[in-house]
Amino acid sequence: MKVLLLTGLGALFFTYYWADNFDPASLQGARVLLTGASAGVGEELAYHYARLGSHLVLTAHTEALLQKVVGNCRKLGAPKVFFIAADMASPEVPERVVQFALDKLGGLDYLVLNHLGAAPAGTRALSAQGTSWLMQVNFLSYVQLTSLALPSLTDSKGSLVVVSSLLGRVPTSFSSPYSAAKFALDSFFGSLRRELDVQDVNVAITMCVLGLQDHASAAEGVRGVTRAKSALGPKAALAVIRGSATRTSCVFYPWRFHVLCLLRTWLPHPKAWFIRQELNVTVTSAV
Repeated sequence: MKVLLLTGLGALFFTYYWADNFDPASLQGARVLLTGASAGVGEELAYHYARLGSHLVLTAHTEALLQKVVGNCRKLGAPKVFFIAADMASPEVPERVVQFALDKLGGLDYLVLNHLGAAPAGTRALSAQGTSWLMQVNFLSYVQLTSLALPSLTDSKGSLVVVSSLLGRVPTSFSSPYSAAKFALDSFFGSLRRELDVQDVNVAITMCVLGLQDHASAAEGVRGVTRAKSALGPKAALAVIRGSATRTSCVFYPWRFHVLCLLRTWLPHPKAWFIRQELNVTVTSAV
């Protein structure tokens, strides 16, 4: 009986993760606003969209890095690429970014939210000021961008793509403010998905649960604290694009993260010994 049950579960996982109806042609000419596009997964997302023939507006904090990515996208065949440097820590910036994208592209088919702010890991990050800054960049700006872009996405029956982290599902040590923002994203967009369904609004929401260190700034924030290794940017980016293009509700990369999220239900309070296996606890300071 146990063998049959395990076989059945294995078949379900196989079907869930490997059934693929992704059509690359569906992204040709798609109008995409991509945030956090200057490095890491965001940069790789820009290159994938460029190869697939999408029209792009890219934004990130650093203009010089954006210009490099824009040049590479043009070489890869993107028919239209625009950029706008923006600091999402400023509450007035999201409106300027969305309006710029609408002016340049005439509308949106995809809003891909990928930007990230990461405070230094450890107890020194536990301050009201630092947490407020993180919430603005990693959560409130996502809400603002979504609210501003939603009318256009509704008209195009488009997609919202939210690149989040495993720490938005499974909390861990020395990441309290960061994890709080990621949990907020998961809750907000999960609720929004239900609201859109009830109102018969045909806008898909795809939550993408990636490793913390798929983002360069997050990797810097936990350098020397965690032993976890980063995932490959191009592969993670392709998983995001496939999932959002097929209007999947959630993407896990690597796929084993889905298993970890399920295990959290059975083991909500892991022992400290297990936590220490992922940490260099000697480098952290006491409260």
